[in-house]
Amino acid sequence: MKFFSKKPHYEHLRKKWLGRHKEAADKLASLHGDTLRHITLGGLGGLMLLNTPGMTAALPNHTITTDGGITRAEDKNALLALALKDQVPEDVRKLTPEEEGKITQTISEKMGFKVEAEMQGIRLNRSYGMIGGEQHLYRYPGDDVYKHAENASDWAMYGPAGIAPGLGAWGYFAPSQAQFTAKDAERERYYLAVQTFLAPGFAENVGKYRDFFKYRKMLVVNPKTGQSVVAVVGDAGPAEWTGKHLGGSPEVMHYLGLAGGPRKGAVLYFFIDDPNDSIPLGPVQMKSVSGSPESQGIIKL
Repeated sequence: MKFFSKKPHYEHLRKKWLGRHKEAADKLASLHGDTLRHITLGGLGGLMLLNTPGMTAALPNHTITTDGGITRAEDKNALLALALKDQVPEDVRKLTPEEEGKITQTISEKMGFKVEAEMQGIRLNRSYGMIGGEQHLYRYPGDDVYKHAENASDWAMYGPAGIAPGLGAWGYFAPSQAQFTAKDAERERYYLAVQTFLAPGFAENVGKYRDFFKYRKMLVVNPKTGQSVVAVVGDAGPAEWTGKHLGGSPEVMHYLGLAGGPRKGAVLYFFIDDPNDSIPLGPVQMKSVSGSPESQGIIKL
C-alpha cells in the first residue's frame, strides 16, 4: 500500500531536503570515509573491551585520513618522495654504493638527522627491500595481545594482527611487568625484524653483531609516499624463502601506509646516527623548509 501526502508543497520540500541530505552524506563519505570507518571500528572495539580493566574507548588520533591510513598532516613527506623519485630504482634490488650515498644524503638533509647504510663497520645485506607485516611480540612474562591496546581504537587497528607464538630475537623487552617501562613499550610498538644473519661478517662475529643490532635505531621510508617511521631492531628475520627482506610491527606498517591489502611494500631502511638517543620512535615528518619553529627539530606525529 502506498501513502500519499495531502500537502503537495510539504512533499516537495521533503524530497528537496532528502536530496540535499544525501548529497552532503555522499560528499562526507568521499572525503572522510576512512576516518568514519575507524570511528565505527573504535565503537566495535569498545564493545569487545568493556570488560578489560584499564581500557577506555577513544576515537582515533588521526583527524583526516587517506586510503593508506595516514593523516593529512603527513602530506609534507610527499616532498621527500618527490626528492627521492629520481634516486630510487624502479626495481627492488640492492643499491649500489653511489645510490646509497645519494639517498642517505637526501634523507638526512630532509629529515634533519643523519642516516647511514653502515655504522661501526657493520651493515645489513641491503638497504632497499620488501617489508612485510609482523605480529606483536611478547613484552614480558604473562603478556598477551589484549594488553597491547591502549584504547578501543588502538585495538581495532592493531589487535587483529595477533601476537607471535615465540619471543623476539632478544627475548622479552622487560624481565617482568613490574619492570616494564614506557621505553620498552615504544620499542615493541615500533619494532623491525631485519635479516641480521645475512649481514656481511655476521657468522664470524656473532656476539659483536648481536650486541650491535639489539634495539638499533633505524629509519624506514616508503619511497612512493615519503611516509617515514623511526623504529628499532626488535627481531631477526624474515627467512630468505619468504621473498621479503624485513618485517615491521603492525604500527610500523600502518604509519608507512602499508597496513592494508597484502601488507607489504618496498621501503628504504638505514641506521640512525643518534648517540644521545634523542630521536623519538614513531612516525616522523620531513623537517620544515620554512623558517618556522618546526624547522629547528624533528616533527613527531
